[in-house]
Amino acid sequence: MTTPVDNSAPDSDGPDRFAADAAARGLAVEVVERPAANSLHEAADLLGIEPGDIVKTLVVKRHDGFLLALIPGGRSIAWKKLRSVVGVNKLSMPDASVALAATGYERGTITPIGTLTPLPVFADERILGRRIALGAGRHGASAFVDADALVAAYGAVVADITDEEQPRG
Repeated sequence: MTTPVDNSAPDSDGPDRFAADAAARGLAVEVVERPAANSLHEAADLLGIEPGDIVKTLVVKRHDGFLLALIPGGRSIAWKKLRSVVGVNKLSMPDASVALAATGYERGTITPIGTLTPLPVFADERILGRRIALGAGRHGASAFVDADALVAAYGAVVADITDEEQPRG
């Protein structure tokens, strides 16, 4: 399946698209305003949650389009594991403009909820059974959702697709 890429700016209907998609899927989402954070731990403190409850939605390019990977805080994509689950030999991270065109959302705001084109979702198994915070489609906001409900709403493939992040420096 090929996902069209038009390299356009995020459209102004992103919040409406987000809300409409969540409603259509029967997904209860609480969007909260929040200040910017300089680290995962600072973000977790601001939101009053554990770092592992913050889930990054990453756009991943494969030969026939894109997929979304849901990665809990403190972890990173384990490329070998993800390639095995997806059933391909090559995956990569597109640049920010391509991720924007594929989802309608800028990096740091990406979420499976309301993407321009529905994309397959792959979730790390560690998010299950938690209330998680993820991108809300715009800066300055986080979306809280039950991870199990999110996985069900998007028919996400759940697997061990991450490794513990290694400290930098």
